[in-house]
Amino acid sequence: MEAFTTLTGPILVLPEQNIDTDQIIPGRYLTTTRFEGLGEFAFADWRFDSAGEARSECVLNQPRGRLSPILVAGRNFGCGSSREHAPRALLEFGFRVVISSEIADIFRSNALNVGLLPIVLPEPQHGQLLEMDGEAVTVDLERSIITLPGNGNGGDVFPFTIDRFARHCLLQGMDRLDFLLAEAPAITAYEERT
Repeated sequence: MEAFTTLTGPILVLPEQNIDTDQIIPGRYLTTTRFEGLGEFAFADWRFDSAGEARSECVLNQPRGRLSPILVAGRNFGCGSSREHAPRALLEFGFRVVISSEIADIFRSNALNVGLLPIVLPEPQHGQLLEMDGEAVTVDLERSIITLPGNGNGGDVFPFTIDRFARHCLLQGMDRLDFLLAEAPAITAYEERT
């Protein structure tokens, strides 16, 4: 997993509410036992017509949709069934951060496990970001803040919270197994003492 400290980039806004995991990656693509290549199936039913042709009007098929590392989505993002494929597909598509006013708990957990940073903001701040499609913001995980562009004096700063353990793992670029393996000597020493 790639370490996450600070990221500055343009945001892509998908204002739709209730984007569920089947929209993020349709169930027909879940038959694979490998996670590599899932990015090509991200939002497949939005991006392609029934004949498999790319929909040019879909922002996800346009250059700005492919170059934005920060997704700002409508309320209740990632609802629906639990599938680790969904955050992996978003990560492989190029997103490193998903921001919404509400993110489904199981999606948030799966996202953190694979290195995708899910951020929940209060409605006013989320609403402000929904109006900033294409503008660059900075997500600073070390300080747990999002900084908006300013007028030379710095922009608005939105604090966010994230589970301490998940934050530590993201900052170190490790998943839970990596963490346990790194702590194996301390675990062994403890077991030998008790």
